[in-house]
Amino acid sequence: MSLEMRNECERCDSPLSNVSLAYICVHECTFCEPCTEEMKNICPNCGGELVRRPRKQQKNASTLTSQ
Repeated sequence: MSLEMRNECERCDSPLSNVSLAYICVHECTFCEPCTEEMKNICPNCGGELVRRPRKQQKNASTLTSQ
C-alpha cells in the first residue's frame, strides 16, 4: 500500500508537490511545515503525531534509459 501524496495543506490550503516538505499522521492527514510547527506536530483531526512525509524521488532521463 502506498501513501496518498496529497497536494495541499489541509489547514491553510498551500500547495504541496511530491518533493515538498510536508508532514502526515497515521491517517495521512497532510500539513505544510509552518502549520505543523504551529500545531506542535500534533494532528488536529486525530491527535496523533505529525511526522515528515517521505519525498517521492524524481527519475532523471539517464536512469530511465539505463533500465
